[in-house]
Formats: sequence, structure tokens, C-alpha cells
Amino acid sequence: MSLRRNPAVALALLTALNFFNYIDRYVLPAVQPLVQKELHRNDADMGWLTSVFFFFYMCVAPFMGVLADRYSRKMLICIGAVLWSGATLLTALTTDYTSLLIRHTLVGIGEASFVTIAPSFIADLYPEHRRGRMLSIFYLAIPMGTAMGYLLGGHLGPVYGWRAPFMVAAIPGFLIAAAIAFLAEPERGKVDTLTVTPERATVVGLISNPAFLTATLGMAMMTFALGGLSVWMPTFLSRVRGMTLNDANVLFGGSVLVSGFIATMIGGWLGDRLLRTRRSAYYTVSAVGMTLALPFMVLAIYHQGRLMFPAIFLALFFLLLNTGPLNAAIVNSVASPIRATAISINVFIIHILGDFPSPRLIGYISDKTGSLPKGFILAVIAVAISAIVLFYGRRFAPQIRQDILDRDATGVYP
Repeated sequence: MSLRRNPAVALALLTALNFFNYIDRYVLPAVQPLVQKELHRNDADMGWLTSVFFFFYMCVAPFMGVLADRYSRKMLICIGAVLWSGATLLTALTTDYTSLLIRHTLVGIGEASFVTIAPSFIADLYPEHRRGRMLSIFYLAIPMGTAMGYLLGGHLGPVYGWRAPFMVAAIPGFLIAAAIAFLAEPERGKVDTLTVTPERATVVGLISNPAFLTATLGMAMMTFALGGLSVWMPTFLSRVRGMTLNDANVLFGGSVLVSGFIATMIGGWLGDRLLRTRRSAYYTVSAVGMTLALPFMVLAIYHQGRLMFPAIFLALFFLLLNTGPLNAAIVNSVASPIRATAISINVFIIHILGDFPSPRLIGYISDKTGSLPKGFILAVIAVAISAIVLFYGRRFAPQIRQDILDRDATGVYP
């Protein structure tokens, strides 16, 4: 098998691009106090930067999904990568708040193509019962890239200025996009085994597809919580708990890295393993993770003693346990003819209900009450809703044939 047709090579390149994608996304929270000081902006304004990014990100996503179901996915991925990398590089020229808003707008448009299209590309490389593990590898970039964004910003920002880490994060995107351009486009639906039905294979059918709808709503509430915590936690540790900005980024970034790596791999493996005996495995693993995260979130936010540190780690662990299983549930809930479109609709919903409003709302409550911890109560409520929806969604999970589950497959099925 040539390198350009090797599923492992494609997965590695897409994961690497996703890694730098998340570095770029989370450099801002790491240097946020520095930006606030220079530009003289309040918490609500800083939350609005992330909200504007996600607004354009989620509005562009449906168009990218439609294009991806009709044209070359790898070329759309490459174009998007070049766009967001170029916009990130131009952060060096940013001198005011308006310029920073424009920069976030362009990055949001560029990232929408990659994040929307890559899961459908990977789904056509591996069969349904292996997608939990494969998507877990791809989504390892979330904790690893997020952590590196915090660490890079926390280290370089105070020394070289808050613009420096953005420029460092931009260059690899161009190089990886060039490598992805040489990959072979996988055939749509070649490895699928689930029955193609109207609710699974048409956009209109998604309205009556409870497997897709419950997984999407559960993911939206999880995204609300993670989006708000990711933006505000370094500021919380610095402002409320008295840590230096660098220490706050190292603590939170390191917790995201270690807990996220372990949880993402365990979640993907566990979901695929349990799928052999219960069709609802992806939903169950995700719902249990959300439930177990709740007490540790409360402890991490409102406890001021030493238990705060392990609570942060465990809250992140259980929140990120669902990464592979829940994304596999989304991918498996629809058929290949509309998979990219369905993922793009999922992206729109999880962000319009999730991390588009949450940073702004948490910042607003912080400004009005003078208490950032009071704003975090919204994240706790969102996780509780996510758990309830995902437990309910278990009954709608599609049934994969037992002979397929028992087959020890490697690579792409003929």
C-alpha cells in the first residue's frame, strides 16, 4: 500500500493539523490578561473575541459540509488550513481590538473547513466499530493542542509579548496542508455496513433521526461547559486563586494535556470494546463521563484548598472521556451521502448552543456580580443537561451486525 493511500498516514497528518489548529485556538486564553491590559478591555469584551470566532466558524461550517459531500475533501481541508494559518501569522500586525476581531473572524472561517470535513474523511478510512479508537487518536489533538496553546502562550507571552506565540503556531499549518494535498481521496461509504435509510441518508431525515439529535444536543452542552472553562480558567486561577499567569497556564494546560490524553484514549478504547455487547456503548460511556465530572467541577471551582488541583484534573478527565465515543456516535448515526453535511450541522448546533455564548455569558456574569466563580455555575448546569440527554439517547443507537463486530479488521475494508 502506497503512503498516499495508507489510512494511518492520512490519520497522522489530519491529527497533526488538528493539533496545531487547537494550539492556535487556545493561545488567546493563555495571553488574555496581557491583551486586556494593552487594549484596555473588560471581561465581556474578551469573551466576545471567542464568541465572534465561533460565530463565523459555525456559520461557515454548513456550507463547507455541503461542498465536502460533493467535491474533493482534501483540497477543501488544505485551503482552510492555509487560510487560518495565514490569518494567525498576520496577528503580528494586530494593534487594536477591532483588528483582533477581524483576525478571529478569518481564523474561524478557515478552521470551519478542516474541523467539519476531517471526521467524514476518517470515517471513510475505517469501519463503524473501529471509529471510536480512530477518532480518539484524531481528537487527541484537542487536549494536546489546547495544552500546548496554554504552555506556549504562558511561556512566550510574558517574555516576548502576546503576539509572539501566535506567529510560532502559524508556520506548521502551511507545511502539513502541503502534505495532505498528496493524499488519495477515500471512496465515500466503501467501509460502511449499516443500512442506508431516509433518516440516515437525507438532510430532511436528520429532523427525525433521534440518534443524531440526542448525540448532538449532548455534545452541545458539553461544548458549552468546556468552551467557557477553557477561556476563563487561566484567568480564574490567576485573578481569583492568586497564581502567576505562567503558573496558571502551566497548571491548567498540563492538566488538560495529561488528563485529556489518558481520557481520550481510554474513552475510544472503552467505547469500541463495549460496542461488542451493547449497541448504546458510545452514548453510555459519554453519559457516565458527564455524570462523574459534575462533583469534581464543583470542587475545582468553589473549593480553595489543596483538593482544587486534583479536582481540576479529574473534572477534565471525565469531561474528555467522551471525545472518541461521542464523535463516533455522530458519525455512525448518518450514512455516507450526507455525512459531511450532517457533521457540519452538528458543528453549527454545538457551537450556537455551546462555546459561542458561554465565554460571553460567563464574562457578563463575572462583570455584573464581581465574581468569576458565579459565572461558572452555567458550565455545571450544562454538564448536567448533557448527561441527561445522553442517557436518554442510548435507546436510539444503531445496531451494528454481530459478525462485523467479531471480525478483527485492520485497515480499509474492501
